[in-house]
Amino acid sequence: MRMIAGRINALLADKGYDSGAVRDTLASMNIEVVIPSRRNRRNPAPHDRGKYRWRNQIERMFDKLKNWRPVATRYDKAAESYIGFVSLASVLLRLPFVRNA
Repeated sequence: MRMIAGRINALLADKGYDSGAVRDTLASMNIEVVIPSRRNRRNPAPHDRGKYRWRNQIERMFDKLKNWRPVATRYDKAAESYIGFVSLASVLLRLPFVRNA
């Protein structure tokens, strides 16, 4: 986790990552923790619900990208080619929602 310390301001994760160790490590790196507490947690930790909703949008985008066979099976072995195709697929998925102003 130390390699991401200077790159991100917040970490969005699901309840599976709700542990004291993860929260303490992120707090020591001044990273905002956006993880909802598990039901069985004695002292529920607060989280930003607005930011947590972004996680759902990210999950939906990954789900749509997995419908593209080259992305799901990773045909391209070179990282640059794979990232290029993921970028292309992302743009093509977003294009129907872009409108002329």
